[in-house]
Amino acid sequence: MRLHAVSDHDTEATADVVVIGGGQAGLAAGYYLRRSGLSFVILDAEPAAGGAWQHAWDSLTLFSPARYSSLPGRMMPGDDATMPSRDDVVAYLDAYERRYELPVERNVRVDRVQDADDGLLVLAGARRWHASAVISATGSWSAPHIPQLPGADRFAGLQLHSARYRTPAPFAGKRVAVVGGGNSGAQILAELSRHTETVWMTERPPRFMADDVDGRVLFDAATAARNALRQGDRDAARGVGGLGDIVMLPSVKDARQRGVLVATSAPVALDRDGARRADGSREPLDAIVWCTGFRPATRHLADLEVLDAGGRTPVEGTRCVEEPRLWMLGYGDWTGFASATLIGVGRSARATVAEIVASLSQERRIAR
Repeated sequence: MRLHAVSDHDTEATADVVVIGGGQAGLAAGYYLRRSGLSFVILDAEPAAGGAWQHAWDSLTLFSPARYSSLPGRMMPGDDATMPSRDDVVAYLDAYERRYELPVERNVRVDRVQDADDGLLVLAGARRWHASAVISATGSWSAPHIPQLPGADRFAGLQLHSARYRTPAPFAGKRVAVVGGGNSGAQILAELSRHTETVWMTERPPRFMADDVDGRVLFDAATAARNALRQGDRDAARGVGGLGDIVMLPSVKDARQRGVLVATSAPVALDRDGARRADGSREPLDAIVWCTGFRPATRHLADLEVLDAGGRTPVEGTRCVEEPRLWMLGYGDWTGFASATLIGVGRSARATVAEIVASLSQERRIAR
């Protein structure tokens, strides 16, 4: 990467590839870029390594053992009997970044990406990077989704999204609704219910997996479903959906044993000290934890005019259809099978970098 200082507070740089985001997807891309011979830089808004994992709740554990939770080239420490904790993942990502000497620049929050005719311009404050290709790998953690319910502005209690939940301490002595029927909802309910009164509110009845199903089974089943779909067998491809949505981690099994893993219907409106359901019933509440998912964190791409209302853009593989100098990595199945997981993002990253290498090589041959 070539750098030249414009002033003390304004620096321009040029690289073959700029990766936006230094979490698991950005590091996986960096692993393959390091082997490609292309110049690159990884821009990360965080002050430390670990991506979104460092902001997850304190007690979070993965669904899978280390072997099923690793990025390309380096196994996460641990055995097949123990599911890594949040802190284990953060430590692993930090060590991974250092092991491969990846060029991550911290505290760099990209504001926008613009067309520069002969490439793309990445802007963060007064700093600018000119790139032949950009990989957007910002994930979704910084774009939490909370339903806009009538009366939400009148609710006087504590509200926060699961992205901001860390421990049960702020909820002591409160009656808390956990809203959302996925894994985060079940895990946070399980923890909170040991410390205070809780009610679980979900849009549809939760679907629990069998007790012996974990991330290993899910990954194998999803891989089989993907292969079946490639072969045109749509019925077999739907098979993974029958496993359920919620992995029965020990904490969730404990909540079931205590009789608190019981869902009621979702709120349709809020008032000063409670929530109302569609049937007219009311739930008095002091606090709400919204476990209602995320949207792609892609606002930095708005100037390219390629995003739909949900923050997505059409892709072929991971390459943006409308802006072929842009690749989208790690946002979920729409940008690659299991690409929002530690084990799955490596496959998408490898294909992305191979495509970028081929694209830039072709452009340079034509330019000669």
